[in-house]
Amino acid sequence: MTFISVLYTLIITPLELLFEVIFSIANRLIGNAGLSIIFLSLAVNFLVLPLYKRADELQAEERDIQAKMAYRLKRTKETFKGDERFFMVQEYYRINHYKPVYALKSSVSVLLQIPFFIAAYNLLSGMQGLQGMRFGFIADLGREDAMFMIGNFPVNVLPILMTIINVVSGIIYTKGHPIKEKVQVYGLAAVFLILLYRSPSGLVFYWLLNNVFSLVKNVFYKLKDPKKALNIVLAIAGLAVIVSTLIRADLDARQKVLLSAGGLLLALPLITGFIRKKEDQKPVKKNTGAFVTGTILMALFTGLLIPSTVMDASALEFVDFVQQTNPVYYVINAVILAFGSWVLWGGVFYFFMSDKTKALFSRAIWIICGVAIADYMLFGTKLGTLSSTLQYVVSPSFELSEHLVNLLVITVIIVVFSFLYDKIGNLVKYVLIIGILAAFFIGFMNSSSVAGTYTGYWLFSKPPTELLSIPLSKSGKNVIVIFLDRAMGTQVPYIINEKPELKEKFEGFTYYPNTISYGPSTLVGSPALYGGYEYTPANINADKTKTLIDTQNEALKVMPVLFYNNGYTITVNDPAYANYKVNSDISVYDDYPDFHCYTTTNTLQYYNWDKSSDRSESVITRVNDIRNRNFFIFSMMKISPVILQETIYDGGMYNEAVSAAGNGDRSSGAFSIVQTNDGISKCKGYSLYFLNSYATVNNLDKMTVISDSKQDTFLMMYNDMPHWPCVLQEPEYVPSANIDNTNYDVDMVKRYTVNGVTMKMENYLQASHYHVNMATFIKFGEWFDYLRANGVYDNTRIILVGDHGRDLGQFDITCNNRDMELFMPLLMVKDFNAKGFTVNEDFMTNGDTPALATAGIIKDPVNPFTGKPINSDGKSGPQTVLHPNDWDPSGGHLTGFPAGDLYTLYGKDPHIAENWKYAGRG
Repeated sequence: MTFISVLYTLIITPLELLFEVIFSIANRLIGNAGLSIIFLSLAVNFLVLPLYKRADELQAEERDIQAKMAYRLKRTKETFKGDERFFMVQEYYRINHYKPVYALKSSVSVLLQIPFFIAAYNLLSGMQGLQGMRFGFIADLGREDAMFMIGNFPVNVLPILMTIINVVSGIIYTKGHPIKEKVQVYGLAAVFLILLYRSPSGLVFYWLLNNVFSLVKNVFYKLKDPKKALNIVLAIAGLAVIVSTLIRADLDARQKVLLSAGGLLLALPLITGFIRKKEDQKPVKKNTGAFVTGTILMALFTGLLIPSTVMDASALEFVDFVQQTNPVYYVINAVILAFGSWVLWGGVFYFFMSDKTKALFSRAIWIICGVAIADYMLFGTKLGTLSSTLQYVVSPSFELSEHLVNLLVITVIIVVFSFLYDKIGNLVKYVLIIGILAAFFIGFMNSSSVAGTYTGYWLFSKPPTELLSIPLSKSGKNVIVIFLDRAMGTQVPYIINEKPELKEKFEGFTYYPNTISYGPSTLVGSPALYGGYEYTPANINADKTKTLIDTQNEALKVMPVLFYNNGYTITVNDPAYANYKVNSDISVYDDYPDFHCYTTTNTLQYYNWDKSSDRSESVITRVNDIRNRNFFIFSMMKISPVILQETIYDGGMYNEAVSAAGNGDRSSGAFSIVQTNDGISKCKGYSLYFLNSYATVNNLDKMTVISDSKQDTFLMMYNDMPHWPCVLQEPEYVPSANIDNTNYDVDMVKRYTVNGVTMKMENYLQASHYHVNMATFIKFGEWFDYLRANGVYDNTRIILVGDHGRDLGQFDITCNNRDMELFMPLLMVKDFNAKGFTVNEDFMTNGDTPALATAGIIKDPVNPFTGKPINSDGKSGPQTVLHPNDWDPSGGHLTGFPAGDLYTLYGKDPHIAENWKYAGRG
């Protein structure tokens, strides 16, 4: 982070984000790039109109005092020389309360344009979504207009038209002004012509509109009552917005409310002008102390406290393991951005306002602080799991009751805080200082915790240092246990039905449809998978001598140690929740130096997910850009009224610039690693976490090392492709930036009906889970072909097993309002030299995995840590599964899982809802 980048983030980035958010929202609602640029220009110009108005007033003041002093200064300079003249001029300045630095007032308007120009230039000139978009006579908003050519030189009409308008506006504005100001205005017009002549027409069109606005503004200022005229124009525009919004059928209720509110805001100055008379207004006093402390509090709240709280909840998820980036840098960036937005630009607006407006600003920031804290602490607190790129698993949505309660709370805060401001206005800044200290302390402690977690990981854990390498023997026996996180056993028949060629790729496999897991998550469902029936929730809770961390680590070692003791070469990757950490901590195997242990957290650092492109090389940079951009906007979402939160969240895109077509193709110079959907057949963007897991499986052939040795090998692999739902391009089921499966998704009933049972495919969650499970089968099928071609398939036992399912509501298997698909994972087994593809209706659980892995090759296997036999006896009789409430890795120090709902399966078929009985809580 250089000094220049800090300045840019502080000064320019707040404006750039503002422009981008305005354009993005407008483009989603309007669906036309040109009209969205017009809306952006109008919105920005109306927003900064008070700044330019005040700048013009300062210039006028400077002109007036210069004119007043001109005669005396001229006589003094003619009469005196040297130091005497200098001291006479300085004395004359003192008498007139003038300082030479005041001459800068005449340049304020120009200085204000610089950051706005840089922000607009960087946004619109780099917006690839404008490429190829036509608007009126402009053929391509992403390129220079080049209306015609003179030889090889393009004649760009837009920059020329922009300059003409600029000059006309300058003529009107500088009428009667000194020649110095006229040179400044015309010189600036020439500079913009040179700078923008070869720029994309979308950018030039935006700046042309700004010049038109400036021209209209200058004409208004020549009127007798420009303020009244402007208010009338704004009211007409607001009325047009409201009427057009109400008659549009393509907008939902929330969009109509937001647009109508915007129209009402435009008309508000005229309405308030009729209602409030000047003589009735009470004198107000500005409270600069309250404003300054209020903006600092909001900067710390949105830049430090909220981002650090999110990060502290799971710091390692924000670590770049290859580049070893400390995640605290994301907090620092958010703090700089927040101070630029609230303190710097808030201060600029405050400085240029009248005392009356400053008083309103002071009151407003006091109320905003109250509303922000209430919104953050009381609303949207249970929106689900948040990823390290700040996307929720399910996009936030709020019930009408939540909107009404939020509106009521905000109303109460406005009334109460306004009352307190009137009564204890002088004490407000001290209350805000207390808030500043609290926000800083909490944010500092969170950031220190994040930094400590990061440092501790590198000091005490074993971070990834090598790429995954899978040794397999042509002459010995190979045993592979592939743990597929959230692999859906219920979807297998439909996957095979759609792609029957997979039966050949999965030659020798037996599919066990009647398989359950003992928990709904990896923390609860994986111990039995790794260690067998000693590690079911019931048995774990019965043993009070070990913490959950110790139990998880022991289960992770059962199969590797057992096979190692029987002469196998051991390879392990990504042991799930080792040391109860989200990121795999392979240090749990440090006592076994002969084990080959790897993590694939950053496969994208080394391998392309798409073998035909170099996309993967930019993914990590894209992740960093997203976090640096979105942490602050996430904070703004969390402090906003509920009615605005869905709009700000924007499906996890946080209003990053969309394609000019309004179709959701996010492109601000980089591809999107967040998928947005339009139904279940059309989607835009990639899923970052899926890409990383996909890259691992897609490159297994490069990671596999085959030898002629007779050495037996054991591989315990983890992959979470099925865990990260996203829609893929059919029929290949591959990631794509622009997905349109409309033609393929024709007959959804026939396609998803097997043996008279139809799997529901009605929403994005159902479709996206099916897609990633299908892609998992396809990619592992390709690896199995590679093993087969290289002579290491028949002598390899392979187990595909999931830790849990997902409550997708695809089969109506419910018990006590709980979808039992949540406990129905994948289980498929290929034994040595097995042939065909078969289905076995026996009742199974993922706790059978160790017994299946060791069957026939390790005689009378026992748990190397407890001495108890490894077998399948634990599944005899009714089986009870546990659904603990609000469970996460922070509870690893406990000696058992917390209480939750218990469900008992009677009979061997979990697909029959009647076989499940609710067993209460325990």
